[in-house]
Amino acid sequence: MTPDSVTLARDTLPFQESQRPRLLRIYNHYRLVISLILAGLLFVDPGTLDTKFRAPEFYQICVLAYLALNVFTAIMLFAGAKPNQRHITLSILIDIVALHALLLFSAGMTSGLANLIIVTVAAGNILTPSRVGLFYAALATIGSLGVATWSSLTFETNADEIVRAGSLGILYFAAAFLLQSITRRMIRSEQLASSRAQSLHELEQINQQIIQRMRTGIIVTDRFGLVRLANAAAHELLFGDRPGNDDMGLLPPPLRQRLNQWVNSPGTRTEPFQATPITPMLQANFTRLHQERGDHILIFIEDMSKVTLQAQQMKLASLGRLTAGIAHEIRNPLGAISHAAQLLNESPNCDAADRKMVDIIQRHSKRVNGIIENVLDLSRRRQADIELVQIDSWLQEFVEDYQHGASNGMDGNTPTITLDLPDQAPPARFDKSQMAQVLVNLCDNGLRYSKAQTGKATLNICVGVTGDGERSYIDIQDQGAGISSEQREHIFEPFYTTDQSGTGLGLYLARELCEANQAHLALLDNGRPGSCFRITFAHHGRLI
Repeated sequence: MTPDSVTLARDTLPFQESQRPRLLRIYNHYRLVISLILAGLLFVDPGTLDTKFRAPEFYQICVLAYLALNVFTAIMLFAGAKPNQRHITLSILIDIVALHALLLFSAGMTSGLANLIIVTVAAGNILTPSRVGLFYAALATIGSLGVATWSSLTFETNADEIVRAGSLGILYFAAAFLLQSITRRMIRSEQLASSRAQSLHELEQINQQIIQRMRTGIIVTDRFGLVRLANAAAHELLFGDRPGNDDMGLLPPPLRQRLNQWVNSPGTRTEPFQATPITPMLQANFTRLHQERGDHILIFIEDMSKVTLQAQQMKLASLGRLTAGIAHEIRNPLGAISHAAQLLNESPNCDAADRKMVDIIQRHSKRVNGIIENVLDLSRRRQADIELVQIDSWLQEFVEDYQHGASNGMDGNTPTITLDLPDQAPPARFDKSQMAQVLVNLCDNGLRYSKAQTGKATLNICVGVTGDGERSYIDIQDQGAGISSEQREHIFEPFYTTDQSGTGLGLYLARELCEANQAHLALLDNGRPGSCFRITFAHHGRLI
């Protein structure tokens, strides 16, 4: 085989596999119609059609057999049979032989049936655009010349029938070459279109994968806040879960409010917002998807944690330089004041009023020293050593250690901590020591407020799984008096406290440590007595 024939055979394979059943059905419909017409003409008087049959009985048998064969083929195709190349070749060969038999038993090459052979050869070259198509033309030419020669020898017809057979042979080959050229171009055009369609499909899938895996949330909405499309990151940032579908209805109210602000004033940059108490602080950027029509708006949702981490690093660098001066300029004089107060308290000349003043000095000295210690811990905090942790086993170990150590601060009584664990929780990535520091702070606060409210140091720790089933969270629920709505807005601010003996840095440091571990600390409003703090961990495979 030549290189061109090899290339053609390779190119026609996808064409045949995709188009062969449909084209064969069309051709078989044509054969069925022709055979029905020929069968119907059997009931018409040949004299009215001015037709002379050489062998009427054999002609009728051939017509009925041809009709039966086409009906059987139609039934098989209708039943779902998938023809291969051998079936197509056999069908074309049967048609060529059957039509020449009809010519032989009717009026010979002068009959109009000879024109049907051209259609059969053309169909064969369309269904099989290769050397087999030329074989169909050659076989039809030999058959036509054979019928014409046999007619001339048997019925002593004139030479015009042989000339007509030769002319038809030329038409057979002309149709074969023309249709093969056209079919070859169609195959190449179809392959090019199919290749481009496949490339576009693959590119679309790649783009979809990229959009779905982006850390930036992407939302397509109208000006009224009805979501048309949203990627997984948008679900996670706005609602804390990652559902499988793209439809999430309306935008959450905080984002819808900023959308309205941008629609009214497109040049302004909206303020950061928090969609729900358990989601991080977000920044939304808006742009019109179609500048001409302006019917859809593209929203980019960015997690402010990256900016927060960068700002935190700069802040810690500044604090590191500042704390050296704090340690020298404040702690040393503060230590002298505390020591002098202690000596004054031990003096025999110190009366009750003076001892009360000394107690105030010592108490506030300890408070100032606690503030300095917290600031020093913040500035000297090491980078998080993040590892993959099984939350259930780690939390059980933490609670046992905490209860053992906390009994000394609870008048010798061991605090009651109820641990609620699911059957299977996804692992999370965080620094064990830093996250233990966060839990110690939250447990200390919760037990202290529970004891003040109920007289018992009780606490409930619950581990749950987000709606996407891929991330874990920890809820710390106390039985205290709760936090008012006015205080909720400020509890994570540094130096904000409702306890006179507190420093106001505990919850601030806890949130800072959570952010450093790609987790999020939030205060929930679950309708239960007391306060509930939730730590939501990042997906263990999606850390920044």
